[in-house]
Amino acid sequence: MNITENSVVTVTYKLHANLPQEEQKHIETADASNPLKFMYGVGMMIPGFEHGLVGKSTGDAFSFSIAPEDAYGTADEDAIVALPIDIFKVEGVVDFNLLKVDNILPMSDGQGNTMNGKVVSYDDTMVKMDFNHPLADHTLHFSGEVLEVRAASPEELDHGHVH
Repeated sequence: MNITENSVVTVTYKLHANLPQEEQKHIETADASNPLKFMYGVGMMIPGFEHGLVGKSTGDAFSFSIAPEDAYGTADEDAIVALPIDIFKVEGVVDFNLLKVDNILPMSDGQGNTMNGKVVSYDDTMVKMDFNHPLADHTLHFSGEVLEVRAASPEELDHGHVH
């Protein structure tokens, strides 16, 4: 069975990424003991990943690259914000072990949405945080194998995800 919309796809992969003029860096691996399983065509995956699997079937190997525009996009300068250092206080004290540059911190906005921010810099009054996806601006390189393709069950179709 070829991968088509609403099919359940199980793959292994290795993901490498790089910024322009940078070497590829290993990001993650999904091997046979912990493969990626998802429903194709329902918007759960980045568009470039699904596009790279078009026409594949069980047992097929794949290798493709995804430009930032079809992955996590380009970095948005508006997603880099300065926040008052006071919001990082716990019981009146700032934990400077937490505020190390490049640390990723879970944050929430005024509506209660959770997001991760990377500490860019800080001083006595402000903390500069980057809320762009860590792989924004990166070209992604996937290689792997399609382990299984099957039709989604009626329950999976109804819920919009794999069971």
